[in-house]
Amino acid sequence: MKFKSVFLLSGILISSAASAEMQWSDVSLTYLKGSNHELGDPDRQTLTLEHVSDHDWGDNFFFLDREKSDDGALNNYFEFKPNISLSYLTGAELSYGLVADTYIATTWESGNNFDNYLLGLGADFEVPGFQYFKANVYNRNNELKEDDTMLTVVWGLPFNIGNAEFLYDGFVDWSSAESDHASETLYMAQLKWNVGKVIGTKAPVYLGVEHVYWNNKFGVQGIVERNVSFLAKVHF
Repeated sequence: MKFKSVFLLSGILISSAASAEMQWSDVSLTYLKGSNHELGDPDRQTLTLEHVSDHDWGDNFFFLDREKSDDGALNNYFEFKPNISLSYLTGAELSYGLVADTYIATTWESGNNFDNYLLGLGADFEVPGFQYFKANVYNRNNELKEDDTMLTVVWGLPFNIGNAEFLYDGFVDWSSAESDHASETLYMAQLKWNVGKVIGTKAPVYLGVEHVYWNNKFGVQGIVERNVSFLAKVHF
Protein backbone atom coordinates (compact mmCIF):
# COMPACT_ATOMS: atom_id res chain seq x y z
CA MET A 1 0.00 0.00 0.00
CA LYS A 2 2.82 2.41 0.84
CA PHE A 3 4.51 1.59 -2.46
CA LYS A 4 1.29 2.38 -4.35
CA SER A 5 0.75 5.58 -2.36
CA VAL A 6 4.15 6.96 -3.34
CA PHE A 7 3.56 6.30 -6.99
CA LEU A 8 0.03 7.71 -6.81
CA LEU A 9 1.60 10.95 -5.56
CA SER A 10 4.16 10.76 -8.35
CA GLY A 11 1.26 10.47 -10.78
CA ILE A 12 -0.29 13.63 -9.34
CA LEU A 13 3.05 15.36 -9.77
CA ILE A 14 3.47 14.21 -13.38
CA SER A 15 -0.09 15.14 -14.31
CA SER A 16 0.52 18.63 -12.91
CA ALA A 17 3.77 19.06 -14.84
CA ALA A 18 2.12 20.06 -18.10
CA SER A 19 0.80 23.28 -16.58
CA ALA A 20 3.47 23.70 -13.91
CA GLU A 21 5.60 26.79 -13.63
CA MET A 22 9.24 26.31 -12.64
CA GLN A 23 10.55 29.13 -10.46
CA TRP A 24 14.24 28.17 -10.62
CA SER A 25 16.60 25.20 -10.94
CA ASP A 26 20.23 24.37 -10.22
CA VAL A 27 22.65 21.62 -11.25
CA SER A 28 25.95 20.88 -9.53
CA LEU A 29 28.78 18.35 -9.47
CA THR A 30 30.71 17.59 -6.26
CA TYR A 31 33.98 15.70 -5.69
CA LEU A 32 34.71 14.29 -2.22
CA LYS A 33 37.73 12.42 -0.85
CA GLY A 34 37.75 10.97 2.66
CA SER A 35 39.71 8.36 4.57
CA ASN A 36 37.62 7.43 7.62
CA HIS A 37 34.59 5.61 6.20
CA GLU A 38 33.18 2.64 8.12
CA LEU A 39 31.93 -0.71 6.78
CA GLY A 40 34.29 -1.36 3.86
CA ASP A 41 37.45 0.33 2.65
CA PRO A 42 37.91 3.53 4.69
CA ASP A 43 39.48 5.42 1.75
CA ARG A 44 36.91 6.54 -0.84
CA GLN A 45 36.25 9.10 -3.55
CA THR A 46 32.74 10.20 -4.47
CA LEU A 47 31.28 12.11 -7.40
CA THR A 48 27.82 13.53 -6.72
CA LEU A 49 25.47 14.94 -9.35
CA GLU A 50 22.68 17.08 -7.89
CA HIS A 51 19.63 18.74 -9.37
CA VAL A 52 17.21 20.91 -7.42
CA SER A 53 14.20 22.79 -8.74
CA ASP A 54 11.33 24.84 -7.35
CA HIS A 55 7.86 24.82 -8.97
CA ASP A 56 4.42 26.19 -8.27
CA TRP A 57 3.38 22.63 -7.24
CA GLY A 58 6.30 22.25 -4.81
CA ASP A 59 9.95 21.34 -5.16
CA ASN A 60 12.18 18.47 -6.20
CA PHE A 61 15.66 17.32 -5.25
CA PHE A 62 17.67 14.56 -6.92
CA PHE A 63 21.20 13.35 -6.33
CA LEU A 64 23.32 10.49 -7.61
CA ASP A 65 26.47 9.32 -5.78
CA ARG A 66 29.17 7.38 -7.64
CA GLU A 67 31.51 6.09 -4.95
CA LYS A 68 34.85 4.38 -5.57
CA SER A 69 36.96 2.85 -2.81
CA ASP A 70 40.72 2.49 -2.97
CA ASP A 71 40.26 -1.30 -3.05
CA GLY A 72 38.34 -0.92 -6.33
CA ALA A 73 34.82 -1.39 -4.94
CA LEU A 74 32.15 0.70 -6.69
CA ASN A 75 28.82 1.81 -5.31
CA ASN A 76 25.97 3.82 -6.84
CA TYR A 77 23.22 5.41 -4.79
CA PHE A 78 20.52 7.96 -5.60
CA GLU A 79 17.59 9.75 -4.01
CA PHE A 80 14.62 11.34 -5.78
CA LYS A 81 12.65 13.67 -3.49
CA PRO A 82 9.54 15.46 -4.83
CA ASN A 83 7.65 17.49 -2.22
CA ILE A 84 4.11 18.44 -3.23
CA SER A 85 2.78 21.71 -1.79
CA LEU A 86 -0.47 21.36 0.16
CA SER A 87 -1.14 25.03 -0.57
CA TYR A 88 -0.99 24.18 -4.29
CA LEU A 89 -3.20 21.09 -3.93
CA THR A 90 -5.85 22.74 -1.75
CA GLY A 91 -5.79 26.27 -3.14
CA ALA A 92 -5.46 27.58 0.42
CA GLU A 93 -2.52 29.51 1.84
CA LEU A 94 -1.14 27.00 4.36
CA SER A 95 1.48 29.24 5.95
CA TYR A 96 1.61 30.60 9.48
CA GLY A 97 4.30 32.12 11.64
CA LEU A 98 7.68 30.81 10.57
CA VAL A 99 6.06 28.11 8.40
CA ALA A 100 6.20 29.17 4.74
CA ASP A 101 4.40 26.08 3.37
CA THR A 102 3.52 22.47 4.16
CA TYR A 103 4.05 19.48 1.90
CA ILE A 104 3.33 15.89 1.12
CA ALA A 105 6.90 14.63 1.27
CA THR A 106 8.05 11.65 -0.79
CA THR A 107 11.42 10.01 -1.39
CA TRP A 108 12.73 7.12 -3.46
CA GLU A 109 16.05 5.78 -2.12
CA SER A 110 17.88 3.37 -4.42
CA GLY A 111 21.23 1.62 -4.07
CA ASN A 112 22.85 -1.64 -5.04
CA ASN A 113 20.08 -4.26 -4.76
CA PHE A 114 17.50 -2.22 -2.83
CA ASP A 115 14.77 0.38 -3.21
CA ASN A 116 13.14 2.16 -0.26
CA TYR A 117 10.04 4.35 -0.52
CA LEU A 118 9.22 7.13 1.94
CA LEU A 119 5.95 8.98 2.46
CA GLY A 120 5.23 11.71 4.97
CA LEU A 121 4.66 15.38 5.70
CA GLY A 122 7.07 18.31 5.57
CA ALA A 123 7.35 22.03 6.09
CA ASP A 124 9.48 24.93 4.87
CA PHE A 125 10.45 27.46 7.53
CA GLU A 126 11.45 31.09 7.10
CA VAL A 127 14.32 31.36 9.58
CA PRO A 128 16.20 34.69 9.60
CA GLY A 129 19.61 34.41 7.99
CA PHE A 130 18.99 30.99 6.46
CA GLN A 131 18.68 30.47 2.72
CA TYR A 132 16.41 27.51 3.49
CA PHE A 133 15.35 25.43 6.48
CA LYS A 134 13.14 22.35 6.01
CA ALA A 135 11.87 19.48 8.14
CA ASN A 136 10.16 16.27 6.99
CA VAL A 137 8.84 13.23 8.86
CA TYR A 138 8.37 9.97 6.95
CA ASN A 139 7.23 6.42 7.20
CA ARG A 140 9.91 4.46 5.33
CA ASN A 141 9.02 1.29 3.44
CA ASN A 142 12.35 -0.59 3.47
CA GLU A 143 13.08 -3.42 1.09
CA LEU A 144 15.85 -5.20 3.03
CA LYS A 145 14.82 -4.54 6.65
CA GLU A 146 11.78 -3.66 8.73
CA ASP A 147 9.98 -0.41 7.98
CA ASP A 148 10.82 2.53 10.23
CA THR A 149 10.12 6.20 10.89
CA MET A 150 12.54 8.91 9.76
CA LEU A 151 12.89 12.59 10.61
CA THR A 152 14.96 14.82 8.30
CA VAL A 153 16.07 18.42 8.90
CA VAL A 154 17.83 20.30 6.07
CA TRP A 155 19.41 23.75 6.17
CA GLY A 156 21.49 26.24 4.20
CA LEU A 157 23.17 29.19 5.93
CA PRO A 158 25.16 31.66 3.80
CA PHE A 159 27.53 34.11 5.47
CA ASN A 160 30.37 36.48 4.63
CA ILE A 161 33.77 37.09 6.19
CA GLY A 162 34.93 40.34 4.67
CA ASN A 163 34.41 39.97 0.92
CA ALA A 164 34.60 36.15 1.05
CA GLU A 165 31.34 34.24 0.60
CA PHE A 166 30.70 31.01 2.53
CA LEU A 167 27.89 28.49 2.77
CA TYR A 168 27.23 26.13 5.66
CA ASP A 169 24.63 23.57 4.63
CA GLY A 170 23.66 20.00 5.36
CA PHE A 171 21.12 17.71 6.95
CA VAL A 172 20.37 15.51 9.94
CA ASP A 173 18.51 12.20 9.52
CA TRP A 174 17.16 10.27 12.49
CA SER A 175 15.45 6.90 12.03
CA SER A 176 13.75 4.69 14.58
CA ALA A 177 14.99 1.36 15.92
CA GLU A 178 13.11 -1.75 14.87
CA SER A 179 13.52 -5.44 15.73
CA ASP A 180 16.21 -6.01 13.09
CA HIS A 181 18.16 -2.73 13.24
CA ALA A 182 19.28 -0.01 15.62
CA SER A 183 18.19 3.62 15.56
CA GLU A 184 20.42 5.74 13.29
CA THR A 185 21.53 9.36 13.45
CA LEU A 186 23.29 10.78 10.40
CA TYR A 187 24.67 14.32 10.48
CA MET A 188 26.27 15.58 7.27
CA ALA A 189 27.37 19.18 6.86
CA GLN A 190 29.49 21.06 4.34
CA LEU A 191 31.44 24.26 4.96
CA LYS A 192 32.30 25.85 1.61
CA TRP A 193 34.11 28.95 0.35
CA ASN A 194 32.88 30.38 -2.96
CA VAL A 195 36.17 30.67 -4.83
CA GLY A 196 34.09 31.41 -7.94
CA LYS A 197 33.75 34.98 -6.76
CA VAL A 198 37.56 35.29 -6.84
CA ILE A 199 38.09 33.70 -10.25
CA GLY A 200 35.12 35.47 -11.81
CA THR A 201 32.66 32.65 -12.56
CA LYS A 202 28.97 33.44 -12.85
CA ALA A 203 27.87 30.34 -10.93
CA PRO A 204 29.39 29.37 -7.55
CA VAL A 205 32.54 27.23 -7.41
CA TYR A 206 33.15 25.94 -3.90
CA LEU A 207 36.13 24.54 -2.02
CA GLY A 208 35.71 23.22 1.49
CA VAL A 209 35.13 20.23 3.72
CA GLU A 210 32.32 17.82 4.44
CA HIS A 211 31.89 16.45 7.95
CA VAL A 212 29.91 13.25 8.61
CA TYR A 213 28.88 11.80 11.96
CA TRP A 214 26.88 8.58 11.55
CA ASN A 215 25.81 6.71 14.68
CA ASN A 216 24.81 3.06 14.12
CA LYS A 217 25.60 3.29 10.40
CA PHE A 218 23.10 1.36 8.27
CA GLY A 219 21.37 0.35 11.51
CA VAL A 220 24.35 -1.70 12.74
CA GLN A 221 24.60 -1.25 16.51
CA GLY A 222 27.93 0.26 17.61
CA ILE A 223 29.22 1.26 14.15
CA VAL A 224 30.04 4.98 14.37
CA GLU A 225 31.51 6.89 11.44
CA ARG A 226 33.35 10.16 11.93
CA ASN A 227 34.68 11.32 8.60
CA VAL A 228 35.99 14.60 7.18
CA SER A 229 36.36 14.82 3.39
CA PHE A 230 37.95 17.35 1.08
CA LEU A 231 35.25 18.92 -1.11
CA ALA A 232 35.15 20.68 -4.48
CA LYS A 233 31.78 21.66 -5.96
CA VAL A 234 30.86 23.34 -9.24
CA HIS A 235 27.43 24.77 -10.06
CA PHE A 236 26.23 25.08 -13.65
